[in-house]
Amino acid sequence: MSPTITPNLWFDTRAEEAAEFYVSVFGGRIRTVARYPEGAPGPAGSVMTVDFEIAGQRFVGLNGGPQFTFDEAVSFIVTCRDQAEVDHYWERLTDGGQESMCGWLKDRFGLSWQVVPDGMDEVFADPDPERVERAMQAMMSMRKLDIDALRAAADGVPAT
Repeated sequence: MSPTITPNLWFDTRAEEAAEFYVSVFGGRIRTVARYPEGAPGPAGSVMTVDFEIAGQRFVGLNGGPQFTFDEAVSFIVTCRDQAEVDHYWERLTDGGQESMCGWLKDRFGLSWQVVPDGMDEVFADPDPERVERAMQAMMSMRKLDIDALRAAADGVPAT
């Protein structure tokens, strides 16, 4: 039997709001919401955990208090089939969040995401180191990634 691995995301008090947001962005569903009982660390009746599913992956959101926050050491990669999909997820996830560099962003809950176009692997795995260097330099100047611009840079086409 293979184990099940479920990411557990620690929120202060906004796990249910976050789960609803992620379901609205990626599709999916809220599976269950568990509430703190009397005598528990959280206020009785408040949301303790939210079990939800997005893009076929199960997650648990825990309202555990302010002791821990997200940082870039853990992020989720969204691989997009085309630039329109990159644009869509970038816009949705940065709404109330913060853009960073090279396809990275933080959403309104502080969770880090990388919105990446399909084809990035082939650009950066090219056997020609000069092509890879040109693509890398182009990527380092981008916030939201543009696969056509990365491919053009790899080909030596100046940015317009």
